[in-house]
Amino acid sequence: MIQFHFSSDRCHFPTINNELAESAANPLVAANFTSRISPWLSSLAYLLGRHVILPLFFGRITIAGQENIPKNCPVILAPTHRSRWDAMLVPYAAGRCVTGRDLRFMVTVTECNGLQGWFIRRLGGFPVNPKRPSITTLRHAVDLLVKGEMLVIFPEGGIRKGKLHSLKPGISRLALKAEMTHSGLGAHILPMSIDYSQTNPSWGTNVHIQIGKPIAVADYAGDCLKKDANRLMLDLTKSMHQLSDRQSQVCDRSFSEIVNS
Repeated sequence: MIQFHFSSDRCHFPTINNELAESAANPLVAANFTSRISPWLSSLAYLLGRHVILPLFFGRITIAGQENIPKNCPVILAPTHRSRWDAMLVPYAAGRCVTGRDLRFMVTVTECNGLQGWFIRRLGGFPVNPKRPSITTLRHAVDLLVKGEMLVIFPEGGIRKGKLHSLKPGISRLALKAEMTHSGLGAHILPMSIDYSQTNPSWGTNVHIQIGKPIAVADYAGDCLKKDANRLMLDLTKSMHQLSDRQSQVCDRSFSEIVNS
C-alpha cells in the first residue's frame, strides 16, 4: 500500500516543501495528516467485524503464530496484501480483542476522502502520499511508535495477487528512524501472511493468517540508514517468503481435507 521516497542515505526525513511548512504552521492542516481512535466507533467496528461481518462472509478463519506478537513494545505489522478484506482481518488477528491494543494504519491519501475517510481517520487510519510523503505524516508515524503503538504498513505497496511481490523500502527506513532517534525504543517489525482459498474472496472463502517471528529493529541500527535499511529489508523479505511458502502448504493441505471430506 505504501512506498516512501527518502532524500538521503542518512537518517533524515524528506526536505520540507511549502505545503509541509504550511501544515506545520496551521494546526488544522496538520490534523489532516494524523489519526485518532474513536472509543464508541472503534468498539462498534470491532464488535460488528469480529462477530458479524467476518464470520458471516468467510468460511473458516484460522490463525497461527499469535504468540509471536510483542506485548509491550512498538510494533510495525507487515502483512501481505491480497484483498481489501485484509484491513479487517489484521485487527481480527492482532487487534484489540487479541492484544488489548488498537491498530493504526497508513493508507493512501485517496482512501481518506469523503465519508470513507471520516471513518478511517476515527478508526486509526491516517493518509500518506506514497510518492511524496509529508514530514507531518512521517513524524506522526514515528510519534505513534514512540508511544508504543501498533502500526500497520502493507510493505508490498498495494494489493497484489499471487506470490509475494517485492517489498518497498519505506517500512524499514521508518522503523530505523524511530529506533535511532529514540534510544532503547525496542521497536519490532512483525511479518504476517494472509492467504485466501480463492484469488478474489467471495462468500464462504476460507482464510489462513500466519504471524511470523518479530524482527528487532535495534539489531540493524548502525551508521548508515540506507545500508541498515537494506539489511533489514532483506531479512524481512526472507521472513515473509518463508511465511508465504508455509502458508501455501497449509492451504493446499486444507483444500485436500475439504475435497476428501
